[in-house]
Amino acid sequence: MKSILKTCTALTMVATLSGQVVAQEMLQTLGAGEGQLDIVAWAGYIERGETDPAYDWVTGFEEQTGCKVNVKTAATSDEMVALMNEGGFDLVTASGDASLRLVAGKRVQPINTALIPSWSTIDERLQNAPWHTVDGVHYGTPYVWGPNVLMYNTEVFGDKPPTSWSVVFEETTLPDGQSNKGRVQAYDGPIHIADAANYLMAHKPELGITSPYELNEEQYQAALELLRTQRTLVSRYWHDAFIQIDDFKNEGVVASGTWPFQVNLLKSEGQPVASVFPEEGATGWADTTMLHAEAAHPNCAYLWMEHSLSPKVQGDVSAWFGTVPSVPAACKGNELLTDQGCANNGYEDFDKIKFWKTPTTQCAQGECVPYYRWVSDYIGVIGGR
Repeated sequence: MKSILKTCTALTMVATLSGQVVAQEMLQTLGAGEGQLDIVAWAGYIERGETDPAYDWVTGFEEQTGCKVNVKTAATSDEMVALMNEGGFDLVTASGDASLRLVAGKRVQPINTALIPSWSTIDERLQNAPWHTVDGVHYGTPYVWGPNVLMYNTEVFGDKPPTSWSVVFEETTLPDGQSNKGRVQAYDGPIHIADAANYLMAHKPELGITSPYELNEEQYQAALELLRTQRTLVSRYWHDAFIQIDDFKNEGVVASGTWPFQVNLLKSEGQPVASVFPEEGATGWADTTMLHAEAAHPNCAYLWMEHSLSPKVQGDVSAWFGTVPSVPAACKGNELLTDQGCANNGYEDFDKIKFWKTPTTQCAQGECVPYYRWVSDYIGVIGGR
C-alpha cells in the first residue's frame, strides 16, 4: 500500500504521446566523463558483485571511465516516474508503463544514437520500439526484456504444475488438498490491472478485450471485479522483490506472478520453486535506459549506455535477472547465461508477451479508461473498495 500511494505524485502527462512532444536538444559530441553517474534502476539491474561476485558489470566500468556509479533501487514504475520528476538522477531503467510518461512529461531527453557505437547491434525488434521512440526520435537505449511469470512451490504442486493464472485469481483447491486462499500474492502496482484484463481475454472473450492496456468502461469494470475477488485470496501485495522471496521461503506463499529474478534467486538457494508461462499468455516488460532531461553527468551516462550494450554485460544481466538481452550476440558464448539461456528466458516469446504500456484515454477502440483512474481504483481495490 505504501508503494502504490507514491503513484499520486507520478501522474505526468499521458493523454497525448505523439506529435506534441518538444524534444530537448540532444548531446552532439561526447566529452570526458564527469566522475559520477546516478541511476534509478530495478532491483538486480546494476550489480557490482556485492550479492554474488560472479555478477559485476559496474566495477570494470568505473575503472575504465572514472565514473562512480550510484544506484537508487525503485520497486515500481510509478516510483521511477516520481523519482525522475524529483530530479537528481542521470539515468533510469524504465519499463514501457513509465517510459512514455517520462517523454510526455519532458523528464527525459532524446539520445544521439551516433554517440553509442553499439546501437547497430541491438535486436531489430527493439531498435524503434514504440515505448522509447516518438515521431522517429529515440528517447533511450534498450536494456533487457522478459515476461511476468507465474512462480509456484513445487512441493505444493508436485507433478501438477499450474497451467493457468486461475491459481492466483480465483479460489481453488491446490494439488496439496488445501485452498489457495491466503497463500498467493499479487503485484502492488496499478499496472496489475492489465494482468486481470489479460486473464479475462482468455476466459471471457465476450468482453471483446483486444489489449489489456486499452479497456473501455465495461471491460475495465470486469477487470476490477476480478481483482476484488483476488483480494480475498491474497496474503500480501508485493513490490519489493526481496520481501517476496522471503514470503515464499518463510510465510507460506505458494503462487504468485513475479519476475524471473526472484525465481532464479530462490532456485540458487535450493528453494522448491519453479515458474511457468501460463496458457493465457503473460504481460511483460521491455526496459529502456533513459537520460534525464537535466542530467548532471551526460558524458558518463552515454558511456554507460554504450557499456550496457556490450554482449558481456547483456549476457550477465540476463543470466542474473532471467531476462532476454537486447543484443542478440549476447546469446552465445556467455559463461553465465550459457548458449541455452536466451531460449530458456523466452527469446522466441517476444510476440506472445503483452508488454507494459501506459493506458491513455485515446486508444484503438476509441475511448479507454486512462491511467490516473487505474491508480486511484487499484488503491481502492487493495483497500477493500
